[in-house]
Amino acid sequence: MPQGQPTTVPDDGLTTRQRRNRPLLFVHTGIGKGKSTAAFGLALRAWNQGWPIGVFQFVKSAKWKVGEENALKVLGASGEGGTVDWHKMGEGWSWVQRDGQLDNEEKAREGWEQVKRDLAAETYKLYVLDEFAYPMHWGWIDTDEVVEVMRNRPGTQHVVITGRNAPDKLIEAADLVTDMSKVKHPMDAGQKGQRGIEW
Repeated sequence: MPQGQPTTVPDDGLTTRQRRNRPLLFVHTGIGKGKSTAAFGLALRAWNQGWPIGVFQFVKSAKWKVGEENALKVLGASGEGGTVDWHKMGEGWSWVQRDGQLDNEEKAREGWEQVKRDLAAETYKLYVLDEFAYPMHWGWIDTDEVVEVMRNRPGTQHVVITGRNAPDKLIEAADLVTDMSKVKHPMDAGQKGQRGIEW
């Protein structure tokens, strides 16, 4: 495929510019490393374009400091690109469920309600819903509702959702889906995560 050339052109009545600038829904899923990292790379591009960015972390602990958070907050406050707002929900786990599930479930729902309010108000141009696939997979948040909200969001708001086990209905509704597969990982050889690589 020639670079930048679509393989088909839909008969949707849109001009090339209209089709190029339509809002996109991204899903980064799979068991491999790099789902959130890729989403934050997208946020860097959005920042460079001057877009307001909203990051919503759904299961990572509010106490956990990720490198991307600090970097994007500094960039957002620099006045040179877009603004960055960072929101954390939950008390911190990814695919390992712990006690206190109900509290985290309530926080995930509160976070989703805030995302819906921001989408309705067109608060951001790019939304990073980090680890949001988990609350849907666990049944905390209704996937059908998420798909409906995404399909009906106003304006040209782009949304990227990360996390393992993204529901099939979400994958079907998305414009771009990447399944990160694992070929090798240092943890397989007993090496723990390290500073600058995992956080």
